[in-house]
Amino acid sequence: MSEHTRLVAWVRGRVQGVGFRWYTRARALEIGGLSGFALNLEDGRVQVVAEGPREGCQGLLEWLMGDDTPGRVDGVTEIWDTPRGGYDGFAIR
Repeated sequence: MSEHTRLVAWVRGRVQGVGFRWYTRARALEIGGLSGFALNLEDGRVQVVAEGPREGCQGLLEWLMGDDTPGRVDGVTEIWDTPRGGYDGFAIR
């Protein structure tokens, strides 16, 4: 059985007003097995919280750091933690 984990990522760059949260949700649903949310922060970053199988969270993180995202990603800071649960699917907040 796959280990479940929690990924919290803060994405910097031109990531607001470009559909970044929508595409992040679509990517999380495409990967499958992930729950959480994508949220615009007041300082211009997007916070992404994903819980599920480690390989799924790692795949989402690699996508966030890659060249296939909308806008422009200048950097991603992430932390890994124990899942807390309580999410119904993957939401845009």
